[in-house]
Amino acid sequence: ARHLMLLDRFAARFGPAREAAILSAPGRMELCGNHTDHQGGRVLAAAVTADCLAVVSPSGAPGRAALASEGYAPLTLSLEQLAPAAGERGTTAALLRGAAHCLAARGAIAGFDAALCSDVPAGAGLSSSAACAVLLGACLTACAGRMAAPEMLALAAQHAENEYFGKPSGLMDQMASAVGGLLLMDFREPGAPRVTRLDADFARCGLAVLLTDTGGSHADMTQAYAAIPRDMRLAARALGSETLGAADPAAFEAALPGLRGRVPALALLRAMHFFDENARVPAMAAALAAGDAARVIALARASGRSSFELLQNVCPADPEERGLALALALGERALRARGAAEDAFAVRVHGGGFAGTIQSFVPRELANGFRADMERLFGPDSCAPAVIRPAGVTALRP
Repeated sequence: ARHLMLLDRFAARFGPAREAAILSAPGRMELCGNHTDHQGGRVLAAAVTADCLAVVSPSGAPGRAALASEGYAPLTLSLEQLAPAAGERGTTAALLRGAAHCLAARGAIAGFDAALCSDVPAGAGLSSSAACAVLLGACLTACAGRMAAPEMLALAAQHAENEYFGKPSGLMDQMASAVGGLLLMDFREPGAPRVTRLDADFARCGLAVLLTDTGGSHADMTQAYAAIPRDMRLAARALGSETLGAADPAAFEAALPGLRGRVPALALLRAMHFFDENARVPAMAAALAAGDAARVIALARASGRSSFELLQNVCPADPEERGLALALALGERALRARGAAEDAFAVRVHGGGFAGTIQSFVPRELANGFRADMERLFGPDSCAPAVIRPAGVTALRP
């Protein structure tokens, strides 16, 4: 139905009887490795079935891209003017211009006409902007004759988000969307991540993973997000490194007495989180591969506790805003009320934090009841099982 609706919108906006491709880029969920990617750390993440979708055809006007996006005014952009434009930060135009700037320096891009829609909710923590940026890069290169490789589309999308859109992200969001599947990613080498596709499944562990949209939005949290890599870099530089991923965890522990007073306490707490979380990622991947549910739950719990206590990305600066903390508490209470043992579930902040989505690792037999409980609390369709999508950015109809 979405495809037919989008084909109709494309025909209405750009004219019927045109050859068009259908391209799709998925959202993502982070499973372990909360705020580690921007420090050259490791992440376990997966593409999900929610996606951004485009019906696209080469433009009738070379050097021009035109978008008809659901819920937004039509957009036309010259691909001959790719420097950041004043007033575009936080917009689809910024994502398109930034992706085009990166990709044009590495190969052919072409103008296009496209109708877009998305069921990746904006501001909910599934990386809607990353999926959109990956999709736009796919449109730019597919219409030039060949879609760029997923890794290149991910790098272009990160460039667009960081330098044009104004979102200081690492590369996890974009890489998960572009490559697809369940991925173990290591970002130690800038611009050359090591990405391993895992043949593992939560169902083999007897677990379901559910995402609950708590109603708060990430949209106004850019400064809170930017403070996390800034604090982590302060700690890294005190250790003689540019990122914590390049620093020695043992050296950090040994230096802690001397760092107190020289480095802000929150920066030290966030560095503690990084080193602990970075070690949890390969352990979680191994536990999933072994089907070890108890170990998966223990690691997910430890990750969530570390995000709350050390990383501190649950409670924003406004003392009146504690919606995410409340959602975490309500999720745990709902599972206990259904008889779940304390070591049989985990409820954690998901993705960037401060607002948006929580992630719950739940025994499969309790998943439907838990979902009903959360929807009573947060509204219809607020909670859903996360389904891993094997494919990343792809042409559904070439």
